[in-house]
This record gives sequence, C-alpha cells and structure tokens, in this order.
Amino acid sequence: MIPLLAQSTTIPPLDTPNVEYSAMLPALILIGGAMLLLVAVSVVRRRPPWLWTAITVATGGATMAASLVLWFDVRDEGARRIVADALVVDGFAVFFMVLVSVTVILGALLATPYLDKEGFGGPEFYVLMLLSASGAVVMASANDLIVLFLGLEILSIALYVLAGFNPRRMESREAAMKYFVLGAFSSALFLYGVALVYGATGSTNLGVIRAFLASNLAPNGGVLLGGAALILVGLGFKVAVVPFHTWTPDVYQGSPSPATGFMAAAAKAAGFAGLLRVFFSTFSTLRLDWRPAVFAIAVVTLLVGSVLAVVQTDIKRMLAYSSISHAGYVMIGLQAASKEGIAGSLFYLLAYTFMVLGSFAVVTTVGRKGGDANHDLSAYKGLAARRPALALAFTVLLLSQAGVPFTTGFLAKFYVISAAVQSRSYALALIGMLSAVIAAFFYLRITVLMYAQPDDAGEGVRRLAVPAATGIVVAVAAAFTVAFGLVPSPMIHFARQATLLL
Repeated sequence: MIPLLAQSTTIPPLDTPNVEYSAMLPALILIGGAMLLLVAVSVVRRRPPWLWTAITVATGGATMAASLVLWFDVRDEGARRIVADALVVDGFAVFFMVLVSVTVILGALLATPYLDKEGFGGPEFYVLMLLSASGAVVMASANDLIVLFLGLEILSIALYVLAGFNPRRMESREAAMKYFVLGAFSSALFLYGVALVYGATGSTNLGVIRAFLASNLAPNGGVLLGGAALILVGLGFKVAVVPFHTWTPDVYQGSPSPATGFMAAAAKAAGFAGLLRVFFSTFSTLRLDWRPAVFAIAVVTLLVGSVLAVVQTDIKRMLAYSSISHAGYVMIGLQAASKEGIAGSLFYLLAYTFMVLGSFAVVTTVGRKGGDANHDLSAYKGLAARRPALALAFTVLLLSQAGVPFTTGFLAKFYVISAAVQSRSYALALIGMLSAVIAAFFYLRITVLMYAQPDDAGEGVRRLAVPAATGIVVAVAAAFTVAFGLVPSPMIHFARQATLLL
C-alpha cells in the first residue's frame, strides 16, 4: 500500500529555462551599479563628493560597452531569445540599451550640481536613476506582455520617487502624487489590456501572439481589439501623447529639473520601445484597425503640444508641451507602419534624447537654488551677455527642436514625415509640417530673449555660474546635435540596422 501511494505521488522533474546571463548583461550591470552604490555608502567613510557620480557614469559606460558587444553579436548571429522566450535580444532592443546608457551618463552629470546645491549628499538619486534605467532596458527587450509590464513598473516606481525627491518643495511632492495616481490608473488599464489579449489569443508571448494572428482569424476580434486599445492607452500615458498627457506639464514643472530631464528622455524611450514593438511587430496583421487610432492620436498630440506651448510663460511647462509635440512626431513613424517609419521613429528618439537632456541642463543652470526656483522666461533675458557659450549651445538645441536645417532635429522630422508620405498619409505629413511652424514661434521667442539687451539690475546682471558637469552635458548635447546634423549617415544607419534586426 505504501509503495503504491509513493508511486502515485511522484512529482515530475521541474523544467527550468536556460538563462543566458551574457545576453542580460546591460540590465544586470545597471542593477549591480545600484547595489554597489548602496554598499559603498555603508562601508566607505570618507566619501569624495564625486564618488556617486563616478560610479553611476562608470555603470552607464559599462552598460553601453556591453550593449555594443551585443550589437555585433546580433548583427552576425541574429536575434537571441532567452529565459524561455520571455526576453529577446535583437537590434531593436540593443538600440534602446545604448540610448538608455547615454541617458544614464548624461543624467548623472546633470544631477550632480543640483544635488550639491540642495544638500542631498547621498547616492539615493543615482540608485533610483539606475533602477529606473534597468526597467527601461527590460521593456526594450521584453518578448512577453507580462515582462513588459514588469519593466514598466520598475521604470515607473523609481520615477515616482524621483519626481518627489525634493521634499522641501510642495511642488515636488505634488508632482510625485499626481504622477503616481495617474500612473497607477494607466498601469491598471495596461494590465487589463494584457488580460484581454490573453483571452483572445491564449498567450502573452509576443511571438506566439504574432503567429496566432498570422494564421487565424481571431474568433474574439472585439476582445482582441479592446485589449490592443487598452495597451495603447497604458503606453500612451508613459510617452505623454494626447489625451493621456494631462500629468506632463504639472509633473515636469514640479519635479527637480534633473529628474525631469531624465524622465523626459528615459520614460519616453522605454514607452516607445514597448509601443513600437507591440504594435508594429506583434499586431502587424491588425494595422488596418490600429492605424486610424494612431493617426488621430498623432494629429491631436502634434497640435495640442505645439499650440499650448506657445502660451506658456514657465520654460519647464513649455518644454513639457514641447515633449508632447515630439511624441506626436514619433507616432507619425508608427502610423506609417513600415520599416522606414520605425527607423525614423528610432532616429527621432535618439536625436530627442540629446536635445532634451541638454535643454534641461541649461534650465537647471539658469534657475536659482539648484534649478528649481525661477523658470520664468524673463530669467533668460540677456543670457548671451552673461554666458555667451551657454546661450549659443541652448540656441543650437532650441533650433534643432524647431527643425532648423543642419541639425538632428530637422533630419528627424524629415525622416518621419517622409515615411508618412511614402505610406500615403499626406494629411498627417501636412499637419506635422504645420506643427513645426507653430513650434518655431516659442523656440525662437526664447532665442530672441537670450540675445536681447539685459536689464540694468536684477537677473540681467546676475553672475551665472556654470558647473563643470553641466557644461559637459550641454557641450556633448550641442556637439551631437550639430555633428550628426551635418553628417547624419552613421546615426541613420544605426537606426535602420536596428529596424532590420527587429
């Protein structure tokens, strides 16, 4: 009797997935860097003021090196699916790994002067930045909707804390609360969309869903489209497209300026990584259903972002609406639903990352007391007389965002609008050009203010100190914008290769 019972309760061996840690190295390096910072603060007694910055920059550099190694592996051997097909390492994922690495390096340098002025001497800001970046890397390489959701939450939770990092400012606490509440709703909608897609297809794996849609007429088409719509809403919140943009102006204005710059670059890159992969790669057979929705979202995002930015008097709110408008251009590339459109979106995100980080480096410098006290446009009057090099670099970044020729911003806009024309979305291409004309007004307004005659007293003659770390960020951003605006072929090739390897 006993042997029979033992035989009937035999448990089959557990089939564990093979984990290739080398393919997960970028995310592991970011997490390891965060853990190293936490250990260092406990065991190092004499802490130089540059220690946390150095560790974070080194972590970002190591992540970029590991990402480039993966790039050459993918280019030679093809995509690698790891951890039971839950993650995929392809050119698309590696492109965003490199982009996130750049954001970490420049974001750490941008944060250093702010933290010194505000008296935050610990590594907490850098730890949160690295953990948020690891979530962005997971989102870029996710091959499963559940993994995509996990990456989204890792990214978002750290950003909620960064938004409220300065507890002495009521605006910072308010920004964190708004971001958290609205982010919780968007996460819930995204997860409900995942449930509906699972119910319609029987899987959350992106490859399985793509194969199912390619070989079947979905019996629950309404459920599947409902799930796709909710996923679009959840990720649309993260990239700040209209009408899911309402959190952006208040959060950008209230958050510490370095956190805003990192948020604008990393969150948008990660959100679009998920959005482009899910809709272009996985839901490609449903493009006739989702393209009209993306068309409408792109139109209202372009117009609302450009028009409302014109009436802003606070530069951080203006950059928030500008960020919304830039998201509309990336959506143009998605709406084209072609390899050219996706490559244009990737190039746009690459150019935008440098433009926005450089812009917020200037904003942090011009604002008093760590860059959070004065962001009225009048503070920029006569900036060229006080800091001509800083004003020149900011002018380059603003003109690039406006789409002036010989800058990466011009080529990025040209690239996505060309893709829209090739896909016969002529109306969307026309609206994109109209939006660029409207946006040129508020970018040029700041430029004119900077080169106007300064006041005789007050802000106009105040000596403006530019920290070395901030100067590096501004110089790198402006140099990238001009250099690859004049010689864009390496970056265009990088974006196209990433799309071909998707």
